[in-house]
Amino acid sequence: MKASKLTARVLAQALQAAGRKIAKTRREHQTPHGRQTVRQLMAHGAATNSIEIEAPRQFDRVARRFNVDYAFYKTGPDKYLLFFKSGQADAVTACFSEYSKRLLKRSKSSRVPIREQLKRAEDQLAKEKPRKKERVKEAAREDR
Repeated sequence: MKASKLTARVLAQALQAAGRKIAKTRREHQTPHGRQTVRQLMAHGAATNSIEIEAPRQFDRVARRFNVDYAFYKTGPDKYLLFFKSGQADAVTACFSEYSKRLLKRSKSSRVPIREQLKRAEDQLAKEKPRKKERVKEAAREDR
């Protein structure tokens, strides 16, 4: 830091900068957990396995509860490879079974998309006869 006078404010800024630098180096040395990039997962130094998966967002929700280190790699439209550590294979298997249950449950529930519901409602309204309003003028008040 450069300063003509060493005031309390300058000293506080210097301490904050030093604290930020220490925190940054600490974060860099920690290995990430949970969802991460493939490069970060490979940097752990452990052997990895992979599984094909279709809905990564759904898997994310399940995997957060199992504390698994994993990464996704996109292979095509709606196709992803899930990379995970071989040492966590048991946890990933449990996680994957929960994920597949959720996918089956989601496919069984035949929920109609909102746009389709709107389209059906529009068609139904078009089929019905349009109501004609009777416009009748009320008789004027009689003078007293």
